Amino acid sequence: MSKVNRFLLSLIIPALFIILWWVLAWRVDNPIVLPRVSDVFALLTSPTQNLISMGSLLSNVFVSLIRVLVGYLLAVLMAIPLGILMGYYSLGYDLFNNFLGLFRPIPPLAWVPLVLAWFGVASFATMFGVEEGQLYIWLNNLKLSMIFIIFIGAFFPVLTSTIYGVRSVNKTLIDGTLVLGANSREIFTKVLLPAAAPSIVNGMRTGLGVAWMCLVSAEMLPGSISGVGYLITHAYTIAKTDIVIAGMISIGAVGAVLDSVFRLFESRKFKWQSMTR
Repeated sequence: MSKVNRFLLSLIIPALFIILWWVLAWRVDNPIVLPRVSDVFALLTSPTQNLISMGSLLSNVFVSLIRVLVGYLLAVLMAIPLGILMGYYSLGYDLFNNFLGLFRPIPPLAWVPLVLAWFGVASFATMFGVEEGQLYIWLNNLKLSMIFIIFIGAFFPVLTSTIYGVRSVNKTLIDGTLVLGANSREIFTKVLLPAAAPSIVNGMRTGLGVAWMCLVSAEMLPGSISGVGYLITHAYTIAKTDIVIAGMISIGAVGAVLDSVFRLFESRKFKWQSMTR
């Protein structure tokens, strides 16, 4: 099947969904319960329009994206080295596995009361002592409580996949490299990391999706005055369901774009995986 045909085939279900939405909105005839497709489409095609005195949809999505990326990058920078340590060294696995296993099943939302007690409304601006200017505005949007919730959501998928990837590396490859005289650094850089990379990248992809899903709950925390999650919550309180749906679609669209970047990277860099199956 050609790429064009596959693309057209992928549009069938979305088209049917939009038709069903249009029919139901027409039958219900209540914009609070279910706004019309045209109303939501108008918001999506005017992303710079000021909404309910909270800025534009585009600006709120951008603030949310920055928050997600900061929390996600912190999780990746901590989870990958720890996952390699636990995956390669039995002592590291024995030390950390049971302890981290206690926290893995806890939903990110369950951390909210504790996070608020720890951080309150403190932000990166508070942490770095910035009190004025444009830099203060940006850093003040990065509340420590929000970043922590996003961090927790992304940390465990990346950690688990990294451990699995490292522990799944064929021992024959490592033993053969040792026989050929390789040192520990060469084993890590030329054998262990390349072999475990597909699993690590897959964990990063999953972790980014979870981090993006944690966004709305993070932006419902006290101190938030921007972001698409806060926009959705505030729009709901004043019965602006069209803005709620437009915000939800924006979250889904940005998440799909980020996921497609990972899929493109995987298809280009790890094409050899399909040849080994």
